[in-house]
Amino acid sequence: MEPPHLVFEPLGPQHRRAEFVCGVPALDEYLHKRASQDVKRNVARVFVAVVPDTCEIVGYYTLSTFSIALDQVPADLARKLPRYGDLLAALIGRLARGIAWKGKGIGEILLADAVARVIDASSRLAVYAVVVHAKDAAAEDFYRSFGFMHQVSNSSRLFLPLGTALDGLGRLC
Repeated sequence: MEPPHLVFEPLGPQHRRAEFVCGVPALDEYLHKRASQDVKRNVARVFVAVVPDTCEIVGYYTLSTFSIALDQVPADLARKLPRYGDLLAALIGRLARGIAWKGKGIGEILLADAVARVIDASSRLAVYAVVVHAKDAAAEDFYRSFGFMHQVSNSSRLFLPLGTALDGLGRLC
């Protein structure tokens, strides 16, 4: 099935946040009540996917800065890195698609757009990896299918080195 054409925009007052339902109460509540405050406070950037010429939110994700302790990276990768205490990363803190859009590839499209934004930002700011927190086993499987790997001692946190993301972006798009 061909995914719909979507437009990605920073969250704004014109977007119909109250109508968004993804089936995960915490993700719905975040968009309804806290997302605009996070943007105003410069805590996170929130991007929404909308059908062109509408304000209907099909899905959303958040991006913010993050760091990974070097000892949280698998040893085979850590050996190739400078001995700094932390590695700079971008965090996809939340990623959700509307329940009405299930099975249309929206999650993959959201992830591809988020990773593409991080890659674009990396031309101006050093970023080693993209980090996600998998809320459950299904989310973990989703991210692992795109090459994300677990941090050493955090079972719900996964990361994808930006070089690997750049190589695999074509698979996401």
